[in-house]
This record gives sequence, structure tokens and C-alpha cells, in this order.
Amino acid sequence: MRNCLATLHGSSPLQVPLQAPPSAPPRLRDGWGYVSLSHCADACLLGWSQQPIGVDLERGDRKLQAAKALVRRFFTESEQSELIELEGDQLRQQVLDRWLVKEAAIKWQQGSIAEDLGFWEVSSTLRSAMHRNLDLEVAAQLRSQGAWRFGVVVSKKIFLQNCLLCIA
Repeated sequence: MRNCLATLHGSSPLQVPLQAPPSAPPRLRDGWGYVSLSHCADACLLGWSQQPIGVDLERGDRKLQAAKALVRRFFTESEQSELIELEGDQLRQQVLDRWLVKEAAIKWQQGSIAEDLGFWEVSSTLRSAMHRNLDLEVAAQLRSQGAWRFGVVVSKKIFLQNCLLCIA
């Protein structure tokens, strides 16, 4: 992570003012931008932006045996009504994509999966999400790279073009 950030800022890895206390998201000192980190079984994703950012990473082929149960438990009524008719791989892909946006939004918010997951509602276009309890709204983007799928979330759509991502 320090190597990616050092290259971006034209400095040495040891000069990167990265703070990563246990049980807390990594942070950079003021003026160095914002970072978000995610990992899955075989990859790690680092997102960087001049604005707060959230990222989430999963394998694109991740199996979701209980996709319908996830929808009932963690998705809003509006999302449930959009997904109710889907089956098989179509349902799996929609649940995975929405989950990526929800987790990225929680990281952007610096919230808690346990407390916030059910409040984030992803739009039918998958390009935005809203926290129903806190009246927060974010722009979202889904991307694929090799075997991985990831979600990126920032406060405004224009900031999506200035995000830098490093996957390893």
C-alpha cells in the first residue's frame, strides 16, 4: 500500500504518512488524500482519491448460495421489489453488485456493516446509493478486472474520474 501511495505522490514509501491503527480504516495525513482498502481470498484493492472514497472487492464468480435470504435480510423493500423476480445467476450477480456498492458506501461513510448495511439502498442503475436513515447520498461505479469485481463510491459522480485504484 505504501509503495502505491509513494509512487502516486513521488515520495519514498517511508515518507507516506499512513496511519492504520488496529480495528480502524487506514488514513492519510491531511493533504495526502483519502484511502480505502478491501480484500478477498486472493486479491487486495487500494482506492485513493482527493475526496473521501470507499471501495469493496469480491471475486466476480463468488457463489451466493443464500442470495434470496441476503436480499430479505439486508436489502430495503424497494430493492427487494426490484430483485423478487430474479433467479439463478442473474440474482447472484445483482446481489453481488449491490453488496459491493453497499460495503463501499459504508467504508466511505466510516460506518458499520452491522449498523448500516440495511439502511443503504442502491439505485436500480447501480450508479448511486442512499442511506435511508442518515440522508447520505453517494455516486457509485462497478468495475471488473480479471476474476474480480469491485465497487467504488464517492460523494459526487465527478470525483469518480479522479480515483486511482491499485489491485494486487
